[in-house]
Formats: sequence, structure tokens, C-alpha cells
Amino acid sequence: MSGDTARLPPPFRLIAYEAIGSTNDEAKRLARDGAGEGLIVWARIQTAGRGRRGRVWVSPSGNLYFSLVLRPQCRVADAPQLGFVAAVALAGAIGELAPDIELRCKWPNDLLANGKKISGILLETEMIAGDRPDFVVIGIGVNLTASPRDIAYPATSLTAEGVAGIVPEIMLARFVEHFAGWLARWRDEGFGPIRDAWLKQAAGLGEPTEVRLERETLVGHFIDLDGDGTLVLGMPSGNRRIAAGDIFPVTA
Repeated sequence: MSGDTARLPPPFRLIAYEAIGSTNDEAKRLARDGAGEGLIVWARIQTAGRGRRGRVWVSPSGNLYFSLVLRPQCRVADAPQLGFVAAVALAGAIGELAPDIELRCKWPNDLLANGKKISGILLETEMIAGDRPDFVVIGIGVNLTASPRDIAYPATSLTAEGVAGIVPEIMLARFVEHFAGWLARWRDEGFGPIRDAWLKQAAGLGEPTEVRLERETLVGHFIDLDGDGTLVLGMPSGNRRIAAGDIFPVTA
């Protein structure tokens, strides 16, 4: 393990590993031990990386894998908004380094590059007494050089999209710069500016959409993002608000 290996603005600071099981698990362990806001756990390789709903996140060397500890003074119901903050910030960072790629935010916490998944974001929250989280860990993986195959949603990497040579250190530094600004806006102005920025790059907005839930699959039109980050799906029976699920485009 090495210490600070990148110049990051305060309060962000870095712990770097060559290999680790899961950056989210390590970040949570450190947060439970009292790590303050802004700690970033970064690994070149994850041996037990995971995504939403416990899915395996394949983590070969060359891509970016990190987890960020936050201690937001917010209601626990508002904590998921931080996933949208991270998505908007990451879209800004990737767009800065790869301006010719078409980026879209896929609800709830993915990024698409030219229509294929290039990044996933995983939020994990732990509570203390009351209605406020003790901490939130945001785990992020970005496919810089490689992407998984045989997954439900097609994936890609920056290299596959014609943008080679972007190393994890650079992408991480750019993300932190963008994230710091959006986090400050979220704290000062609420979710509104983040929601507006996310909707400008939303994948599938206004289009036929399939939403896969744990026990059912719904088909309708993705018509809006609610004020708390909930997806609003237009259906013949009326609008349905969905807090968690996987969305896919409906193809003829």
C-alpha cells in the first residue's frame, strides 16, 4: 500500500493499493474506524469487485476502480442523490478527456459511451441513530482499457471507442475536480441543479423503456426524473415512480 500518489484538493486524500478485494469494502471498513469525508480508496486490480445487487464487477488492470467516503449531513432519503452527483461529475471528467465520445447518463447510476456501458456507480450507506447516514461510500469503476463481455447491457472502454492512453491516475484526478464542484452545489442548492444536468444527458428520456424489477418487468416511456431521483415511467395505467431497477431500451 502506498500513501498519497496524486495531487487532490482538500478534503480529498488517497490510499492506493496494487490489488484489493473490493475498494467499497475497504472504504467502509475505514469509515467505520473513523475515516473522515474525502477519503478515496483506489486499487489497480480488484479481486472481488461488485456492482449493484451484488453483481460481479470484473476488474482487470488498466481500468479505474475507487471508492469515496462521504459524511453528508442529509436525510437518509436524500443520500441516493449523491449517485447522480457522481454521475454528472464523471460525465464531465470523461467528456473533458474524450470530447468526441457521446456520453449519456443511464438511470440510476451508469454512464454510457456511444450507447454502451463504460462506468458503473455503487452507493452504500450505513446508518446511525436517527434519520441521517453515518457515512456514504460511492464506488466507481470506469472502463479505460477493457470491458466485460456476455453481460446484460453491452459494455465498452475508452480504448475500444478510439481514446487510448488515459491512465487511471488522470481520470481519478479529473473526476475529483468535477465532483468537488457538483458536491458543493448539491449542498448549497439542493438536488435541482444536479437533476437538470443529469437530464440533459439522460439515456432514453422520452423513449420506450423496459424496467426490470426483482419480481416484475414493466414497459412504458421514460418521461421524467422526479425531484428525489426516482424514475417516472409513463404507462397506459398511469405514471409509475420507480426507486430502483434496471432499464433497457425497447427495440422493435
